[in-house]
Amino acid sequence: MFLEIITPDKKVYSGDVESVKLPGAEGSFGILNNHAPIIASLKKGTIKVTDSKKQIENFEINGGVVEVQNNKVIVLAES
Repeated sequence: MFLEIITPDKKVYSGDVESVKLPGAEGSFGILNNHAPIIASLKKGTIKVTDSKKQIENFEINGGVVEVQNNKVIVLAES
């Protein structure tokens, strides 16, 4: 699936990933390939991205929103 993490200043990440773990407002949750469509709010925390080569990257955010649809994940982060 394809992931984009965007802040008001710049695009922080863009690429194919295997999984994403997000700090949801109601608790953390993960997204895998073929996930059902969802829109959720995010709280301050860490986004954990596992790319297609099994490498893990972490991104700190201060909140935001995530949208998942058709194997595309878009995170609009506050910072």
